[in-house]
Amino acid sequence: MTAPVRLNIKALPNAGRDELVGWHAGALKIRTRAPAIEGRANAALAEFLADHLGLPRRQVTLIAGETSRQKTFAITGLDEAELLRRLPPA
Repeated sequence: MTAPVRLNIKALPNAGRDELVGWHAGALKIRTRAPAIEGRANAALAEFLADHLGLPRRQVTLIAGETSRQKTFAITGLDEAELLRRLPPA
């Protein structure tokens, strides 16, 4: 089993829709409709990432940035090359 891959995210909560925006300063920007209260945006981001990557939700874990727009998720089940292949180009 490979070690989890870290993915830096810049969260944009309260957006009109859920979408990948692209890369900015080494972080993947993601818009989410969920509000940034009570962990709703974090849960929505994890679910969105899991769906986009084709992984079960349990393989996407928030490891840093719980109350910040800058977040780090640990992704298991994919190596770094495969993770980047499934995301928009940098």
